[in-house]
Amino acid sequence: MSEQHHDAYENMTDKQKNRTIWSVITASSLGTLIEWYDFYIFGSLAVVLATKFFPADNPTAAFLSTLATFAAGFVVRPFGALFFGRLGDIIGRKYTFLVTLLIMGFSTFLIGCIPGYETIGYLAPVLVLILRLLQGLALGGEYGGAATYVAEYSQPHRRGYWTSWIQTTATAGLFISLIVILITKNTLSAEDFDSWGWRVPFWISILMVGVSYFIRKNMKESPLFAKAKSEGKTSKNPLKESFGNKFNFKFVLLALFGAAMGQGVIWYTGQFYAMSFLQKVMNINSMQVDYLMATALLMGTPFFVFFGWLSDKIGRKAIMMTGMLVAILAYRPIYDAMYKSVNIEAKTIASDGIKETRVAAIHKTIASDSVITFHKETTFTDGTLIKKDSIVHWSAAGPVMNDGKAEEAKVSTSISLNDDTRWYLVFLVFIQVIFVTMVYGPIAAFLVEMFPVRIRYTSMSLPYHIGNGVFGGLLPAVATYLVTSGKDAGHATWYLEGLWYPIGVAAVCLVIGLIYLKNKNNNIHD
Repeated sequence: MSEQHHDAYENMTDKQKNRTIWSVITASSLGTLIEWYDFYIFGSLAVVLATKFFPADNPTAAFLSTLATFAAGFVVRPFGALFFGRLGDIIGRKYTFLVTLLIMGFSTFLIGCIPGYETIGYLAPVLVLILRLLQGLALGGEYGGAATYVAEYSQPHRRGYWTSWIQTTATAGLFISLIVILITKNTLSAEDFDSWGWRVPFWISILMVGVSYFIRKNMKESPLFAKAKSEGKTSKNPLKESFGNKFNFKFVLLALFGAAMGQGVIWYTGQFYAMSFLQKVMNINSMQVDYLMATALLMGTPFFVFFGWLSDKIGRKAIMMTGMLVAILAYRPIYDAMYKSVNIEAKTIASDGIKETRVAAIHKTIASDSVITFHKETTFTDGTLIKKDSIVHWSAAGPVMNDGKAEEAKVSTSISLNDDTRWYLVFLVFIQVIFVTMVYGPIAAFLVEMFPVRIRYTSMSLPYHIGNGVFGGLLPAVATYLVTSGKDAGHATWYLEGLWYPIGVAAVCLVIGLIYLKNKNNNIHD
């Protein structure tokens, strides 16, 4: 039956193949999009989750812990690639990424059900970490299956174009996660969203997973794998063949250090670090950041398909290496311009533009103490609004003392931008998304073409997920640490320190890729 499926597909006209591959792309992309959505709502809500699942007495440490938990899901992805990649090369592409979809969906739903730190203590972050690890394992097996599946249905001269539709799902998943979060925030009051509304995006995912499962369940196996299986040419030990064979392992390393590593850091810089930078370094209102990021992503997403299509014409290497080069050269000027776009010193305060209030409340755990919030709003003539809250713990005897000094106030700042500045920042993020589309649009076809059918799922999944999961996934936490260290050390451009990580990794990848990668696209029919 498998060989008949392959022969039937090969005998189709180009028009019939196009119709078939659109159904394949739709089924694969929908599931992959949902898995990326599941994965990214955690990152998009990192600022909120830091206050729910970690101790609130040190906001910076809580945020870094949240980013580390987020990164843990990325770090474990290579193990998911090995486990599910092996299954995909032995059993088949279809059934493997049905399993990954279900694991991802239920893990995400359960994150939305975990009680907060104040309710169950340290068990909360432990449970979140476990579910994040399950998410990472599932995503490690998902992408390789979807990309391989579409590539094995594609006509050779259009493989970059067809697989680039899979590449849009990561950005689309992030985009949809932002939209769901925005709708939830706008539907609920700020208090309700902070109390329980942040859980809604996690719960919604289970509905989308159910729809995707039934669509995927009706898919057929890829014709190339079906033929290989019917002829007894599938691998009995994909891990040994992929990584125990020196010839093939050389290509695994080349795929990682010459392409996937640089692609990973550019992807997460242009999308996740940009969002984190706007929120935590520039202190821009989180809802404005969501709108800003969603707009830039919507504008940039079609370029995944454009560069995938272009890679069929001029080769994958030229586009990916150019994307890395321009990103390396442009990141510091772009982020410097982003940071300086909100230059308060150059602005004029509006008449009656300063409002100050003071609110005292009983301390949550010490009945005799108070928590005093000093709230200040400053409006500028160009429409910029700054809200600043300084929170002080005040005991019955006066200010709370630490080592003979009054405890420092916890200060939070939120800046609401005027329209001109907001669109300027949309443009600067959009440029970064273009860099992402250049390196990411062609890479699925590039990786698939490097390896034979019998070990393709395993061999391509590992370098992709190390490049993205380890090098890319660690970026938010590493970059935030570098920025914090630079600020504490008093560096003049402390806000740019986090960029040295993606610039350094991408530069090494660029050199290796330029020297060792071939520009000619390969034929995957082996």
